[in-house]
Amino acid sequence: MSILSKIPLVLSMAVLFGFTNKPTTPIKSLLPASNPFSKASTLPYGVPDYTKIKDADYQPALEEGIRQQLEEIKGIAENPAPATFANTLVALEKSGQLLARANNAFTLVSGANTNPTLQELQEFIAPKLTALNDAIYLNGKLFKRVEKLFNNKTKLGLDKESARLLDYYYQQFIKAGAKLSDSDKEALKKLNEEESSLGAKFGNQLLAAAKEGALVVSDVNELAGLSQAQKDNYAQAAKAKKLDGKWLISLKNTTQQPSLSSLTVRATRQKLFEASWSRAEKGDSNDTRPTFIRIATIRAQKAKLLGFKSYAAWNLQDQMAENPEAVEQFFAKLVPSAIGKAKEEAADIQALINKQNGGFDLQPWDWDFYSEQVRKEKYNLDESEITPYFQLDKVLEKGVLFAASKLYGVTFKERHDIPVYQSDVRVFEVYDHDGKPFALFYFDYYKRDNKNGGAWMNNLVGQSTLIGTKPVIYNVCNFTKPAAGQPALISFDDVTTMFHEFGHGLHGLFASQKYPTLSGTSVARDYVEFPSQFNEHWALDTKVLKNYAVHYKTGATIPQSLVDKIKKANSFNKGYSQTEILAAASLDLKWHNLSASDEIKDADAFESKALKDLGFTFEPVPTRYRSSYFLHIWGNGYAAGYYAYEWTKMLEEDAFSWFVEHGGLTRENGQRFRDMILSKGNTEDYNTMFKAFRGHQPDLKPMERELGLPVK
Repeated sequence: MSILSKIPLVLSMAVLFGFTNKPTTPIKSLLPASNPFSKASTLPYGVPDYTKIKDADYQPALEEGIRQQLEEIKGIAENPAPATFANTLVALEKSGQLLARANNAFTLVSGANTNPTLQELQEFIAPKLTALNDAIYLNGKLFKRVEKLFNNKTKLGLDKESARLLDYYYQQFIKAGAKLSDSDKEALKKLNEEESSLGAKFGNQLLAAAKEGALVVSDVNELAGLSQAQKDNYAQAAKAKKLDGKWLISLKNTTQQPSLSSLTVRATRQKLFEASWSRAEKGDSNDTRPTFIRIATIRAQKAKLLGFKSYAAWNLQDQMAENPEAVEQFFAKLVPSAIGKAKEEAADIQALINKQNGGFDLQPWDWDFYSEQVRKEKYNLDESEITPYFQLDKVLEKGVLFAASKLYGVTFKERHDIPVYQSDVRVFEVYDHDGKPFALFYFDYYKRDNKNGGAWMNNLVGQSTLIGTKPVIYNVCNFTKPAAGQPALISFDDVTTMFHEFGHGLHGLFASQKYPTLSGTSVARDYVEFPSQFNEHWALDTKVLKNYAVHYKTGATIPQSLVDKIKKANSFNKGYSQTEILAAASLDLKWHNLSASDEIKDADAFESKALKDLGFTFEPVPTRYRSSYFLHIWGNGYAAGYYAYEWTKMLEEDAFSWFVEHGGLTRENGQRFRDMILSKGNTEDYNTMFKAFRGHQPDLKPMERELGLPVK
């Protein structure tokens, strides 16, 4: 679950979002008028017309967009007039519109509906985008203009947001290496280009590895415990691969797989777990280990060039945490308690295995299966008992959108006239409390073999009053599509994912910034997950839950007895879930604390030693992601930043405690959160913003209480 990172390093958000204004200095386009990106879209909100875009249209548009922005940057940097805020920073904010149109559309389909042509283009264009990024932030003349403005900012009479933009640009220029020597800049450019190309390669390798690693089952008896609908779905998947008479279980991006909670045949569970665990380590062209070892090495070398001991130290300087030591101290408060709680949970599971005369010690592939039984025993809650109440479309319309309406006064109306890139995608127009439309929202929920794993949010068009654009947002998930004629029933974990990603969407929807670079979700990694994780709370709010949790057959609202069970069971397995995510986050930090002199030859040995050194030696709880399929950190912009999920959990639990103290889900409370958090973007210091809302600096205690950990 994440914000998708589209362009490496710190490329101006003007490149990320689709704009419709004319550039300051018109540049003659070399793109044929027949290319759908040659002109701004005339569709509502400037969305791309996917019915007219062919795969072959992307590359020429992207390349011409890069060329045009290079010309625009040159014009800004070499402007003979003295530097002003308008002719330098505002001009930067308005640059790159053709590239934005093409890249926003391309980023969406290449992640959610890709094919070999688009994958090849990803690897081809990534280093070119990075070179453009370097052409901006390593441009000496351009930096001198920004630096002059920064040094005289008190005399410029800037409003608060403009001053923030100036501070941001100056910091990003410095962070990118603007003060390096010319020779070091050239070395950095080469490293940046190689890293971006390898990041794209990693994503493509991982997608292919997941496809190839899917578990093929030849005997239906090996699928005992699964529902008939699940078996039918796996049979369809196998048939699509010309594996008639077999069943194909595709792999989710995490270590543990959904079917492990139901499969009664232990040997099948082990095979599925091992397929997941080793998916990208087959020693073939999809083996990601050489790729990410090189990425880690490049990042360490870049950090040294930029004057830092590690990539983590360099990357965290503009985050809330500020440095790796702060993250390590934060983890030190959580890891021992999480592992301790996981061991208590494991003892309960082992006791059940022994009670059933299992005759074996608990292994990772057993955890979900037996923990589900423990949950049934302790909380009298069976997942199959509650799943019929969670029909995907109802969860969306009567749950996710309903909660947003109650809190923030917005309403949603589905539109069927907006061209989409895949038939499953639904589009809604968003209306504010005054009845005026102000955004579009795309929902793409079902898993496909040509879709990246996980779940994410991004902007197709960004919000900016300077540019005059309104937000167009999308959520992408990977829920199993039901067989024909079957209802789309999902787990409560999937429900939570829907609320999470929509929380990111709200952060983008309510953006109210002048400058695109500071708009919406354009915030630090350890702040961006705050609104998304906060929004998960409304999935269990009684008003919301009883509105969407309706039995798909009987139409009956979920009974209070089941609601109570869900709430009680929601505290179950927290030691496991915390340990697996803390292990992954710690592993991420370990990779990015490498120095330029460190040489890693064996990724598996490094990973094993790192986890052992960090205290993660409890074998029944595996890391949520192994290094070989850790897409967040090697391809999606979370390098040295996966800790953000835990850091922002501290923020959101503390913020939600404010809601609890002030009446919970009310329109007044929602508006306050919208005004003070969701609509602010990156216009204020994050700690200042949070303190203004909560009344104090972030407190870890609400998080510890929610997780059932000892409150220190």
